[in-house]
Amino acid sequence: MAMHAIVPPYLLSRLAATEEERLVRAAAAARATLAAPRTYLPVRAAPDLSAAGRELVAEASSTPDRVISDAQNRESLPGIRVRGEEDPVSADAAVNQAFDGLGATFALYWEAFERSSIDDEAGPLPATVHFGDRYDNAFWNGERMVFGDGDGEVFAGFTQSLSVIAHELTHGVIENSGGLEYSGQSGALNESLADVFGALTEQHAAAQTVTEASWLIGEGIFTDAVQGAALRSLSAPGTAYDDDVLGRDPQPAHMRDFVVTDADNGGVHINSGIPNKAFHLVAMALGGNAWDRAGHIWYLVMTAGTLSRTAGFSAFAAETLAVTTREYGGGSEEVDAVRAAWIGVGVIEDAG
Repeated sequence: MAMHAIVPPYLLSRLAATEEERLVRAAAAARATLAAPRTYLPVRAAPDLSAAGRELVAEASSTPDRVISDAQNRESLPGIRVRGEEDPVSADAAVNQAFDGLGATFALYWEAFERSSIDDEAGPLPATVHFGDRYDNAFWNGERMVFGDGDGEVFAGFTQSLSVIAHELTHGVIENSGGLEYSGQSGALNESLADVFGALTEQHAAAQTVTEASWLIGEGIFTDAVQGAALRSLSAPGTAYDDDVLGRDPQPAHMRDFVVTDADNGGVHINSGIPNKAFHLVAMALGGNAWDRAGHIWYLVMTAGTLSRTAGFSAFAAETLAVTTREYGGGSEEVDAVRAAWIGVGVIEDAG
């Protein structure tokens, strides 16, 4: 099973291949990150069950159960437990950033969608910080969120970005909701959903409207040495960075520019720009807080369990239209916005 990592392999490969003297340490870190083994552990948390008459019911919770561990710069998991819900604030900034970031992500899912944790059954939120030595990535391994510290020259610590934390947690939500195969268009949808709810978490935490939001994923994980704002942009795919070493953000925003490739699991981090842009178009058309209507539609599609694991963009678009029609009515502005967005990125044709 492929790892769900925030930094795509093509970007790390560019960094690993550089011969610039100022980035010797970063290049070595990128090579080590690409070579590091990561074991996929599809573990499910046991639900909290209690007797209610003759039935067993899962108890939802409005408070998170966060457990932060420290890998102590080793490539082993879970590491040493360093903070839980009853523990004081740590002297370690990465521990506190992970703890607070998981709390903010939990708050979005609970307050906007009444979802309690990854499994919707108040399951724990485990995370490990300080994974590896100058490890240039963050990933979901099927059981926990894992964060590297970065090399310090190109990548800063990955817990500094709330959208990165929420992105990785959302991979867990997707998996617990039936999953999308991490390859080709279904893999790009997997990445896009993680980006969408990463962006929504930042917006929700800051109480931002669609016009106030940055729509960036991974803002803050690049050092000042990089010519770029973030890893990805939902509002303008292909513009997040343009750097002499890392190259230019390769994401397309329209199907006419869809990238056919065997790399990156069939372009999962590249072509996710197309559904990312579709969501942004819906959110901007509806206005207000993106989690209210646009996010509500995307959440229902993500968690309904009706999508095939190999669903492509067209199938996902059709599902969003079906859900929007059911929730808001066939002639609603919401349906018009969703249809226009998918037409706008070339996934469905304009019948008019």
